[in-house]
Amino acid sequence: MAFNIGLSGLRASQVDLDVTGNNIANASTVGFKGSQAQFGDLYSSGFLSSGNMSVGGGVKVQDVKQSFGQGSISGTQNGLDMAIDGDGFFVLNNNGQVQYSRAGQFSIDKDGFVTNNQSMRVQGYQADEDGNLSGVRGDLQIDTDNLEPRRTTRFDSQLNLDSRESVLEVVTQTFPSPGVPATGETVEFTYPDGRSVPLEFAAGESAQSVAGKLNELDGVSASARTTLTIPDNSTFSAGDSYLVMGELFTIPSSGIAGPGDARDWLQDAINASPLSTLNATSEGATGLRLIDSRGNPFSVQVADASGTAASPQPGAFPYDGAEEITNLTVDEGIAIRVDPNGGADEADYVSDTTTSEILGATAPTTTRRNSFNPDDQRTYNHATSSTIYDSLGNPHTMTQYFVKEPVSGGDSVWAMYVQIDDEDVGDPPFTSGDPTRARFELEFNSDGSISSVDGDPNGQVLISNWTPKDDSGQPNGADGPLPIANGGQLPIAEPPVSSNFMVDMNDTTQYGSSFGVIDQQQNGYTTGRLSGLDVSGEGVIFARYSNGQSQNLGQVALASFANTDGLSPVGDTNWVETFESGQPIYGQPGTGTLGGIASSSVEESNVDLSQELVNLIIAQRNYQANAKTIETSDAVTQTIINLR
Repeated sequence: MAFNIGLSGLRASQVDLDVTGNNIANASTVGFKGSQAQFGDLYSSGFLSSGNMSVGGGVKVQDVKQSFGQGSISGTQNGLDMAIDGDGFFVLNNNGQVQYSRAGQFSIDKDGFVTNNQSMRVQGYQADEDGNLSGVRGDLQIDTDNLEPRRTTRFDSQLNLDSRESVLEVVTQTFPSPGVPATGETVEFTYPDGRSVPLEFAAGESAQSVAGKLNELDGVSASARTTLTIPDNSTFSAGDSYLVMGELFTIPSSGIAGPGDARDWLQDAINASPLSTLNATSEGATGLRLIDSRGNPFSVQVADASGTAASPQPGAFPYDGAEEITNLTVDEGIAIRVDPNGGADEADYVSDTTTSEILGATAPTTTRRNSFNPDDQRTYNHATSSTIYDSLGNPHTMTQYFVKEPVSGGDSVWAMYVQIDDEDVGDPPFTSGDPTRARFELEFNSDGSISSVDGDPNGQVLISNWTPKDDSGQPNGADGPLPIANGGQLPIAEPPVSSNFMVDMNDTTQYGSSFGVIDQQQNGYTTGRLSGLDVSGEGVIFARYSNGQSQNLGQVALASFANTDGLSPVGDTNWVETFESGQPIYGQPGTGTLGGIASSSVEESNVDLSQELVNLIIAQRNYQANAKTIETSDAVTQTIINLR
């Protein structure tokens, strides 16, 4: 009996030595988890055996249990090395078999897949071309191709314009009345040196067209704005339909309490419509005002239920047959700015005596204000330049010039001029023609916040006439402009098909502090080569490119188990799922109970080498003691045999 007891002790001590030796051997193995032999005593007992006289039968190894405690994290020089700080396992695809590991020594194979040292593919969530992560788990693959260029479609400009600055000196004439001639007229625009330029206007010509013709003159900048006012709130009622510049708006039949609600609904609907140049504002209890920032001719009609415009009565606003809208006023204002160094004389812009018939019913007012010339720093208050990109990834310089305008109607106004590569990018006066000067009015509230840009309360304007050119001034083959007259509008369509882009000035302010560029961001870039990889604490792999851009390529997946001790080791510091471990729960690092990721790091073995050396001594003593039991038992047996 004693011999067998000692023999069981030898077996148990041998297992203890083996486990301790294995721990010591893997003290430097990345991701290794140390084990401990667990023992239990042996008793032989039967139904009628005496409990207080039982003698044990030895010892047995109940289990070799691994300790999944956190190992130390140490840094490496490999950007793809990862250590899990907390619970969880990396998920590996071993030719179809799923294995789990804490060893995060990863690299990229020839096909771009992230693999470990045994060429097992790391599982994760792939990103699309825009860097959006999917929720579908699969082999994590890194795209090592060059990053394709992206054209600029949005430019966010955040500045502060100093409210304390004064208006620069320049000549301005404003023709506030409708710029529509009663009959066809020809006028002479006379310059100080005696030169004169004939201008022809047709009967009923719009303010937009008049301003376009004036813009074609040397040293002359003109802008047009068309305003339509419906002064009577009783005009609006539930169920009415309106055709505004070709867009149909139908006021709901329900939820409208009265004419005021109907007016407010129509105002909001117009401002949210694709009519980007049109802005609707409330006139309080008196009606609705529509402002077209480009001077487009107004086309507003009341429609019947089918959307067909009703026939208007002469001299009255179009009506729907049930009620007539009267007292409608339309104002087509034209502002002319002339360069005093090369433009027309302040007192003699137009020499024809019938000017009032063509450009207004009253004489124009003349004041001295700022006249913009991009080549003369004295004619603008501030300028700032930024880089934008065309569809081929070529860089171009966009310059914004800011000119303080006189306070008009209580509004603080700045003019913003935009040039790209020192060339004008404004829409031509017609569907074709040379670009005009791009000018936009920034109106500010009394608290310094922006009120509107060219009548748009969202502070957004469209650059719609830019032709990207090379260094020689010739088109470089990139996508060209899509003028408003040909369908250009906000928002920019996806995918974009032109050089159009939006400038957002909504965060610009006018405070009593110095001019400053707070932030300017645009979403374009040139082509880039992959220059490096970074991994975030959430396991997201970022690609760094030579053009300064970075993009999400994917995210590693982690797995957790209800019973980690139930995992079965399969070598190479990997484990597989068993019935005792339960099914894995997959997720992103840092979510749920899953730990975070430390990049350029690995998790070292959690073996305490000093403790293992002590355990080795203990196991050796146990082995020796059990061997002594066998030796003593053998001696006793030999004594019995030697009895005579």
